[in-house]
Amino acid sequence: MFAEILTVGDELLTGNTVDSNSAFIAKRLTERGYWVRRITTVGDDVGEIKAAVQEILGRKPEVLVISGGLGPTHDDVTMLAVAEALGKRLVLCEECLERIREFYERLHREGYIDDPGLNEARRKMAYLPEGAEPLENGEGAAPGAYIEHGGTKIFVLPGMPREMKAMLENEVLPRLGGRKFVQLKFLAEITDESKLAPILSEALERFDVRIHSSPKGFGRYIGIIIFAESKEEAEKVVEFLEEKGISLQRWKL
Repeated sequence: MFAEILTVGDELLTGNTVDSNSAFIAKRLTERGYWVRRITTVGDDVGEIKAAVQEILGRKPEVLVISGGLGPTHDDVTMLAVAEALGKRLVLCEECLERIREFYERLHREGYIDDPGLNEARRKMAYLPEGAEPLENGEGAAPGAYIEHGGTKIFVLPGMPREMKAMLENEVLPRLGGRKFVQLKFLAEITDESKLAPILSEALERFDVRIHSSPKGFGRYIGIIIFAESKEEAEKVVEFLEEKGISLQRWKL
């Protein structure tokens, strides 16, 4: 199963904000058995977002997670761009509007804002692509959206990490089912990747797993991550590597 991630925001392209969202999303999708094939970042531009969405859908991933650009300001244009990419209209979600109203009324009661009224900028967040299912945002105002299109499950989430993480856990992952991948992480005491390479290649031929390797510890170790559908299958790889004389120790990230 394949997935792709699209993060949106000028701040990500200028270097003013580090894109931690894509790493978090990728990790959680990988744990659910999805291979994240690409991560794409674009700025707050309707045309760029639309083109990126259409390009990604052309590759037909099972899942596309989009993060960023759902707020009330002029540059929050992700919902509009997604709607255009899918050939749909933006329509008012009355349920979303009521949740937004309640959110700002609560902020007013708690003394965070002076005006709880629904101005146009706040109402803007209640518009979703036609046919989209709203995703509840328990940490902020802007709702997300879930759309199935051409065999791809599309999730549109906010860019604020706190909001995105909560929605990913509560709204996205439950819609992806219960299948999970096992990840075993080790440090191999070998200084030369070229010597490890043929052993890993043989392991990939023998076992139904995926293996990632990268140098660690200033050349003293090679980090190895084994991805498998079961712990038993992953442990077979561990036994194989040890039989080949590779000394392994648990790698705590």
